[in-house]
Amino acid sequence: MSETDGAGAGPAAVPVRRTGTRPRIPAVPGFAPRPAGGGAGPGASGAGSLKAAGKALRLRVPRAAHSRLDLPADRPDAVRAVEESNRGRVPGLTPIRVGRMAATPFAFLRGSAGLMAHDLTGTPVTGVGAQLCGDAHAANFGLYGDARGNLVIDLNDFDETAFGPWEWDLKRLAASLVLAGREAGADEETCRRGAYDTVGAYRRTMRLLARLPALDAWNAIADEELVSHTDARDLLGTLERVSAKARNNTSARFAAKSTEESEDGGRRFVDAPPVLRRVPDEEAAAVAAGLEGYLATVSQDRVPLLARYAIHDVAFRVVGTGSVGTRSYVVLLLDHRGEPLVLQVKEARPSALSPYLPQAGFDVPDVPHEGRRVVLGQKRMQVVSDILLGWAEVDGRPYQVRQFRNRKGSVDPGALAADQVDDYGRMTGALLARAHAHSADPRLLAGYCGKNCELDEAIAGFAVAYADRTEADHNELVRAVRAGRIGAEPGV
Repeated sequence: MSETDGAGAGPAAVPVRRTGTRPRIPAVPGFAPRPAGGGAGPGASGAGSLKAAGKALRLRVPRAAHSRLDLPADRPDAVRAVEESNRGRVPGLTPIRVGRMAATPFAFLRGSAGLMAHDLTGTPVTGVGAQLCGDAHAANFGLYGDARGNLVIDLNDFDETAFGPWEWDLKRLAASLVLAGREAGADEETCRRGAYDTVGAYRRTMRLLARLPALDAWNAIADEELVSHTDARDLLGTLERVSAKARNNTSARFAAKSTEESEDGGRRFVDAPPVLRRVPDEEAAAVAAGLEGYLATVSQDRVPLLARYAIHDVAFRVVGTGSVGTRSYVVLLLDHRGEPLVLQVKEARPSALSPYLPQAGFDVPDVPHEGRRVVLGQKRMQVVSDILLGWAEVDGRPYQVRQFRNRKGSVDPGALAADQVDDYGRMTGALLARAHAHSADPRLLAGYCGKNCELDEAIAGFAVAYADRTEADHNELVRAVRAGRIGAEPGV
């Protein structure tokens, strides 16, 4: 019997002799190619070449160059930027948005993701892309419940998510730490240190993820490890208080405060203008009808769960700072026991980053549905996402759908004690690195970021300069409000 006639095929079969260099299994699109030599393991994984490629990027974009803030020549003034970002929003709500943005410089930053993206087109980028949050400021991190009701800490909102330069998210986060620290009354060195530590934690976390097996890196830094990994022990008390509050921040609690019994024995929302108002029957029916399409987008193993709830009422609810003026509804559902589930149906507008990404060398693909863009971006960045996440269409407009008050809680960065600013920066920097590493290879970014503090120093310098710029923009908006150039409704 020859060695190649196939007799005795099975686990104990004699292997076929192969000649040449053609692999037995060809490359499969969507999977990584096998490394040269066909081996596996740390020595043959391509880690060295990717890390070296990242390091080589420093020749083209020195890490020190990230300290630069060169504002584009066509930059609009602050008032015009706010007015442009108000286009397409509900006109009666834009004064609330302006009032919230005029409250503090940090609040202005939160509402001006598009303006900052415009400004970032004048800054250097390596060309390495990642799925961006697009609005990675310090207040966009928080707690929420997973499928078992456990609390998870991660990035929260993804309205502006897009694929683009990783530096943009990191610079926005660092600048926001400076502004939050100033709002909290910290001295200037403490604020700069908060930005510096944010970048340092991002860099060190990326190096950690680069050393781990891919599956371990994907889920790395569990919440119970986060404080020790980032040396954020001064935040422990604050996180415990926020966690306790978040556990009670549920659909049931919201429904108990915001609904009443209706004539048919169900429940309905109670008007609380201008933040919450019931909508006309025709509008409520349109929103409810849109949820039929949502069922095709939610994870299909959750459809039987949703089938146990009946839709009882719909209300319009004002949310956020940058989101104010978008169409956002809350939908009240009740199960057979009358226990509530509240869904948020929130308008999904085009990402504020989209007009500026081509200037950074990133193509913007056609988006078939903006709600889908938000949901897929969120799932790509978070370790655990809302089990009822999906998208819908109402009267031709795209929406994202998610649970409302899903045990959500957050730290107020503007209320941190001075000794907590750097701790919070390290924690959020590490979380951002983990989120980026889901779409950008951590080996490549670790190679670029390196071991020393050069990148930390550079982006901290940028963050201080951009915080100064934001304070000037905020002052300009406040003056315009006082002069009556733009309408504002403060304190709402």
